[in-house]
Amino acid sequence: MTDFNVESLSAIGPKEFAQLVKTTPDSKLAEVMAGDSRGKILDEVFGRMPTLFRADKAGSTSAVIHWILTGGAGGTSDTYETVIENGACTVTNQPARDPKLAMTMDPVTFLKVVSGDGNPMMMFMTGKIKAKGDLELAAQVAKLFDIPKA
Repeated sequence: MTDFNVESLSAIGPKEFAQLVKTTPDSKLAEVMAGDSRGKILDEVFGRMPTLFRADKAGSTSAVIHWILTGGAGGTSDTYETVIENGACTVTNQPARDPKLAMTMDPVTFLKVVSGDGNPMMMFMTGKIKAKGDLELAAQVAKLFDIPKA
């Protein structure tokens, strides 16, 4: 698959998704994530988080993480909430709890992070990811998920 479209996302696995992100130019990713498919793509990606969660790595971690994705229509942002507690991970696009960590990034950076096509620590150091709250947790977030590599 070489075309980044929302209809095909639910039919492909994490590794294929990672390959798709890696082979799609940033300009095309930005275009798609600024369009009508943005919400469906984000819902699909965040919907997979609980299945990629690694309870064995989380141990007794208890955290609420807000993912704030900029670049929406009219300059809006989308916020998703990941809750890690009792060895489980849940996700919602209706944040209701105070976050221990809030990370803000553009949607292309987000896609690169969740597809293993970018180094989150380097993205933080270069300002592509802004983190507020528990920075130690921020450094560990990637290890809590089985992030596919393309």
